[in-house]
Amino acid sequence: MKKRPKRILLLGAGGPPGINVIRSWREAPEPFYIVGTDMNPFHLEWVPADRVYLVPPVDHPDYLDAIAEIVEREEIDLIHAQPDVEVRALSENRERFPARVFLPRKETVRLLQDKQASAERWRQAGIHTFPTVPVETPEDLERAVEIIGLPLWLRAREGAGARGATLVERIETGIHWIAYWRSRGVRWEFIAQPYFSGREFAWQSLWKDGRLIVSQGRQRIEYIYPHLAPSGRTGTSAVTVTVHDERVNEVATRCVLAVDPQATGVFSVDLMEDERGNLFPTEINAGRFFTTTYFYTRAGCNMPYYMIRLAFDEPLPELPPYNALPAGLYWIRHIDCPAVLVPHGALRVQREPGLTRCDGAGFLQAIEAMWRAPASR
Repeated sequence: MKKRPKRILLLGAGGPPGINVIRSWREAPEPFYIVGTDMNPFHLEWVPADRVYLVPPVDHPDYLDAIAEIVEREEIDLIHAQPDVEVRALSENRERFPARVFLPRKETVRLLQDKQASAERWRQAGIHTFPTVPVETPEDLERAVEIIGLPLWLRAREGAGARGATLVERIETGIHWIAYWRSRGVRWEFIAQPYFSGREFAWQSLWKDGRLIVSQGRQRIEYIYPHLAPSGRTGTSAVTVTVHDERVNEVATRCVLAVDPQATGVFSVDLMEDERGNLFPTEINAGRFFTTTYFYTRAGCNMPYYMIRLAFDEPLPELPPYNALPAGLYWIRHIDCPAVLVPHGALRVQREPGLTRCDGAGFLQAIEAMWRAPASR
């Protein structure tokens, strides 16, 4: 008798993170019946699912009823969410649905969606010593400057994709930045932290009952449309490269265990270097994968598929807890440009010297140094 495929519901399927999760599931060695939801009818056109549904916004009173109806109608076995707002809604209401989830504890999701609370937890654990100052008024910002100094990093207390973030080199910039958002009726709470000018890393991992199952770190080299964001960061990489960096592995692991010693689920950790090369956590996206998770799938580590196996207590292939992929794999992508996976040393300008014949030697040396630096430390 043919085994029935698992029936998976993905909330927020119409965004790039959701699309990349489904692409990963489609490349798994077993078939799945996939149902996707989104709040935008046009975005559903992209979703490579077996069935799609338009649902109300997450703050609409009918949202949970709509999800419950889909779960019942489609006989869903497992629910996963990609946008943070839907991760939070699913986490808080997980008992309502007769389907599995593979999420951290409710308290863990709440804590990690609050950047001030998580930063304080890491400070208490000795992972960093820098202050995080809540900012609501010009007087609060002046106090933050007294405590932190300039430059500082100002951002929204909650939200992904560098939400509300900007570099503040003069106090007037921060005052006008908050005033701008208030003038538009946006009531985000802001926090101020030290500005880190070094490299940025991302570390994606799967955990179960406090045990790290698999992880991989990467360095973000270039963002999609950085010139359109005042901060120069949009949270989504145009160019990223796998790294084997024991500092990244160690600090990211400590960050997860500091918030939940019995961690279960997906933990995607963002880390920044200061000008001296010290590494600090900036946030963890709990319960969801990074936008670029399909990069790892294409390279040979299908974490969205492994998550399903873990959720059903099924055996996994032998996986290393750290450095699941080779260092120096580049993932190069952009809007309307197909993503390409390129091993270190195989970039076109390295294979075809004529492409760089008109460039200055100093520029080429700088680029070559950038290629070499991320591969291993």
